Amino acid sequence: MGPLPSLLPSWRPTLYTFNIESLFARKRASTSPRTVFANQSLPDHFFDHKRRALKALVHPTNQVISSKYTIITFVPRNLLEQFRRIANIFFLFIAVLQFFPEFSTISPGVVLLPILVVLSITAIKDAYEDIKRHQSDRRVNHSTVRVLSGPASSNPNFSGTKSRTFVRGIIPKRTPFHSDPESAAPSDTAIEFDHAHHSDLLPDHKTPNVYWSKTLWEDVRVDENVAFVETKNLDGETNLKSRNASSALANLCTAQDCASTLNPFTVECDRPDTNMYKLNAAVTRNGQTSPVDIQMVLLRGTVLRNTDWAIGLVLFTGVDTKIVLNSSSTPSKRSKVERQINPQVLINLAMLALMAVVCGIADSQIEKQLYPEGAPWFYGDDYFLRQPKHQRPYHLGVCAHHNVVPISLYISIEAVKTCQALFIYFDYDIYYKKTNQPTLARSYNLSDDLGQIEYIFSDKTGTLTQNSMVFRECSIGGAVYHGDPEGDEDLDVKKRTTADRANSRDSSFGSTSPGSPTIDEDIHPPALVRLSSGVLRHFSDQQLRQDLARAVNAEPRSENEAQARALNGFFSVLALCHTVLTAVDPETGAIEYKAQSPDEAALVQAAADVGFIFRGRDREVLMLQTPFSKEIERYELLDILEFTSTRKRMSVIVRKLNGHDSRLFLLSKGADSVIFERLKSGGDEFKRTTERHLDDFASAGLRTLTLAYKVIPDDEYESWSERYHEASTALEDREKKVEIVSEEMERDLRLLGATAIEDRLQDGVPETIADLKLAGIKIWVATGDKLETAIAIGYSTNLIADDSNVIIIRGGDAGLSVYQQMARAVEDFFPDADVLEKEEVAGVAASESGPYPLRSLNTSAPSIVGEGNGTRPGGYVLIIDGTALSYALSDDQNKRLLLYLGTRCEGVICCRVSPLQKALVVKLVKDGLRVMTLAIGDGANDVSMIQAADVGVGITGEEGLQAVNSSDYAIAQFRFLKRLILVHGHWSYARNGTMVVNFFYKNIVAVGALWWFQIYCGWSSAYAFEYTYLLFWNTFWTLAPVLGIGLFDRIVDADILMAFPELYRYGRERTWFTLKLFFIYMIDGVIQACYVDLPVAWR
Repeated sequence: MGPLPSLLPSWRPTLYTFNIESLFARKRASTSPRTVFANQSLPDHFFDHKRRALKALVHPTNQVISSKYTIITFVPRNLLEQFRRIANIFFLFIAVLQFFPEFSTISPGVVLLPILVVLSITAIKDAYEDIKRHQSDRRVNHSTVRVLSGPASSNPNFSGTKSRTFVRGIIPKRTPFHSDPESAAPSDTAIEFDHAHHSDLLPDHKTPNVYWSKTLWEDVRVDENVAFVETKNLDGETNLKSRNASSALANLCTAQDCASTLNPFTVECDRPDTNMYKLNAAVTRNGQTSPVDIQMVLLRGTVLRNTDWAIGLVLFTGVDTKIVLNSSSTPSKRSKVERQINPQVLINLAMLALMAVVCGIADSQIEKQLYPEGAPWFYGDDYFLRQPKHQRPYHLGVCAHHNVVPISLYISIEAVKTCQALFIYFDYDIYYKKTNQPTLARSYNLSDDLGQIEYIFSDKTGTLTQNSMVFRECSIGGAVYHGDPEGDEDLDVKKRTTADRANSRDSSFGSTSPGSPTIDEDIHPPALVRLSSGVLRHFSDQQLRQDLARAVNAEPRSENEAQARALNGFFSVLALCHTVLTAVDPETGAIEYKAQSPDEAALVQAAADVGFIFRGRDREVLMLQTPFSKEIERYELLDILEFTSTRKRMSVIVRKLNGHDSRLFLLSKGADSVIFERLKSGGDEFKRTTERHLDDFASAGLRTLTLAYKVIPDDEYESWSERYHEASTALEDREKKVEIVSEEMERDLRLLGATAIEDRLQDGVPETIADLKLAGIKIWVATGDKLETAIAIGYSTNLIADDSNVIIIRGGDAGLSVYQQMARAVEDFFPDADVLEKEEVAGVAASESGPYPLRSLNTSAPSIVGEGNGTRPGGYVLIIDGTALSYALSDDQNKRLLLYLGTRCEGVICCRVSPLQKALVVKLVKDGLRVMTLAIGDGANDVSMIQAADVGVGITGEEGLQAVNSSDYAIAQFRFLKRLILVHGHWSYARNGTMVVNFFYKNIVAVGALWWFQIYCGWSSAYAFEYTYLLFWNTFWTLAPVLGIGLFDRIVDADILMAFPELYRYGRERTWFTLKLFFIYMIDGVIQACYVDLPVAWR
């Protein structure tokens, strides 16, 4: 016994982390960085002493299996999963007791029937779902792909063996036997050559040594410069994206070249990871090393579009691919009603134990009194020799009263919630005709949670707004251009647009193909640039047209020369600093831009509208048509410094190729906060003017962007390019090293101006937010826009009312710290609060703030919120930026103060926040207040927030389907959220709560009658009714009324719930399902059981 205590601690981690999936999951070996070899033999250190491949260097097969079960594992695994429910274990225990004669009260088969029905229905559902997974796996794994084949082609890299399901394992595929190796060669239909008519090249129609042959997708093994792909299967985005070929391998365009031993190369890759936007690798050929990043890789799941063909080298296969590594299921969410049922089931089990104990005690007392007198003990006995056992009445009591726990409760709830999801699906009032999209319940078990929401966390762009852009205003060289009023656009543009769309058969034109210019320079420019997807209108400004006309005709060293440089530089940056693709209508010659985001398309579209037309890309050459040049200007694209959420800017380095001008330019665009701190000293008046324009743009609710540039000396670029190449080819910490080197180049910039884009609100957003506030729901908005833009959006959406008081918390200031700002806000706006005394920080703001009054600091800036802030009759709204939020979420003390300040406000707007901060804010409120939360968003950056909330809602918008795929409910418009919550949520919560307590009520009536009958049968646990009748009571006679309540009960009609949002408070206050209500129904059932038992006792 001595070693036992020492062994227990080692088992604890295993017990705590144990799950059923681990019993059946195949353990995967740890991954390591890999090297892929082509056209050369593997090094000796890849083999062991027996010349066998090292296991760590064997790559997995390309086969992917997402199914859970096989024929062998289905029964044990499914039963283990179902018996995680304590109710199923309990009823199985009762059924087992019936097989022992001393505990039997009824036929074991009759007792087993209910539990078998429940297990069978659930198993059939699980089996059907898994069959669909098997079919999906087969479609993917058996899709065909062309691979390099032939006698002269070999693959030196090692791949593992494919897994087989049980069916394929016992029924092997029959293949014909070939005595002649040549007869086993692939058929002509399975071979594809580099040329359409290979018979012209090969005499006697002989098969060449190298060709492309069709094979199954699961058999794929590690074996022009631009392609266009669609990544909807990966991130949900429907916009086309460009992928570039590695310059080191761009000349390998035929099967012969790819298989030639004269072209050996290796690709060193980092270990597989889940980051969809990062891949660090390097290709080495002829002693030269070139970087490989995500821009040069086609991930598994991407679809090739507008590209005839692409040749690729497989780097990762099967379970090592990013789509499989990211294929973990959405976090399992259980509704609050379902979580509350478990304690009530335990209460019923305790009640059952009490009944059994009472039966045992009463029976023992009767036994002591009557058994010595020689009384027959059991029904039908005529002698008293059979000795009773004192424990038998207790076990009989458990068996007789076990129906106090409703066995059909869980499966009934699942059935009801499935029907409620269908009610949502078929609700025509939340059906979007424009896109033919109904509201979809992706998680059937959360319908009642919709009726208890207290906090809503919303994204702004694409959620509250349309994510359809309009280029409204711009500031260039200190002059602001507001654009012509809507409706006063150039009529000629409108006419040409209408005519062009009428003549075009398809808006999906052929994209720029590698190796050929978009438009030949000898052809006249196209008549127009068609509106891009996600851009609502062309940009036009009468004053800008006049200024451009003067600038084009400006003489050197004239007063218009500076303005000409500013206009030319500004719109050249707009037209060149991007990743936009061009598509040309083959009939009309019209250009349409294909961008990864609508705001990027709006910028390039605006440049084209004023005459700076981006004509496309020929390999690494960008072509631009401008009013300042009669010829198409050409720029060599040297480097792209990508936009990231950390950098908040994008830059390109280009070299001008026209004439004798071969200067190098750095063109940058980004947030004003990052661009201004990198500007060259001087020009303070110009900077202040641009900042004022930016504030005006943001105050109008527009999205702003700042543009800058600089001329790079050749020697500076050469030295920097070497460092950048070294950083970009690093396999470890590549992003950090690239950021450091990029920072060196993005300095001493020259300011050009700023842009302002409007992202219009969706229909019904202000009215929806106003009604949700009337329902008592607090709304928090998280956005990446700057503070002034966030405030303007708050006013336009009714989140901030005209009489609201605004509290502003900013980070990164030299004045008060974030904690001091929050403490000052509490002291000034909520003087009756005692939170500061509890935190023992009373007076911290007054003692450390200095001589400045409160309202001259961040907590209430008059220039932003106006005069009278703090004394208005309305409520309070908190505005906090991302920098301040980082400090506020850094420790528990800051979190408590932020939580208190936020909950005292009727709304909160978080601006300049990252996706992670969105999720942390949701968790702060959810865990800190233990309230029901809902998060709604439309983009991939909202996924973490959606999954962190109790209920996640995804909007199908312009940013793809990733948010929808991770959500519990999918809607098309934000305004549909009102009916989803106020009507369907209210109904579902009221119905489910009433149904559950009636379930317990109906069971306690039957069990209560049996319990009262024990008084008249000597507490022998005898049945008052035939057991079959009791079984029918639970499954037929009383089931339909309870299910009817869950499906059709309407406390209030939908039109009343929509007209009076205040009625939603009954859900927020947990009126329909509480422990108090549970006990009321249970007591009522016990009392009514007396009346049921009276006829039985008096007969």
